[in-house]
Amino acid sequence: MTYFSKGDIMNVAILISGRGSNLKAILEAERNKKIAKAQVKLIISNNSKAEGLKYAKEFGKKTAWLESNNFKSKEAYDKELAQIIKSNDIELVVLAGFMRILSPSFIKQFKNKIINIHPSLLPAFPGLNAQKQALDCGVKITGCTVHFVNEMVDKGPIIIQKTVDVKDDDTEFSLSNRILEKEHEILPLAIKLISENRVNLIKNKVRIA
Repeated sequence: MTYFSKGDIMNVAILISGRGSNLKAILEAERNKKIAKAQVKLIISNNSKAEGLKYAKEFGKKTAWLESNNFKSKEAYDKELAQIIKSNDIELVVLAGFMRILSPSFIKQFKNKIINIHPSLLPAFPGLNAQKQALDCGVKITGCTVHFVNEMVDKGPIIIQKTVDVKDDDTEFSLSNRILEKEHEILPLAIKLISENRVNLIKNKVRIA
């Protein structure tokens, strides 16, 4: 699949809702030229008070915010979101802690152009509180996953995964923090691979060239 067509650099939009630690990791990778064929062109939040917006200012990035409560329906919200993304010539949408489920109509408009980071080794422990789910099940290994977004929650084709050992004395907080460290590694890497056209999707399975 080819992800950019308007030049040698792939335009990326990052969607956030909260603290934005994955956003920071991506921006630092971009600054350090670890993702040389991609540029973060736009940062969008559904929360005007999202702590992560400070990183947009720090790194001099364009921002937009769409408060969920300002729209009558999910469809109306997603229609406006899609318009903003298209008007900025975005070629890859990255969900980095974006706490909204996107509508099927939105996903269809950007098919195979949306990726998400999830704090488990999918397909295990989809949805909310993945770290707590892992602890409650007593697994010895968990981790994080970057995957394409489709119409089913956390069911899209897997791009990259990273494992994390679960310790006997782990709490949800301690496990979450160690998983987050790995998230900061694989999300920028996924953007790099996609921008270099090294990610191939074949029958719902990803192959890395």
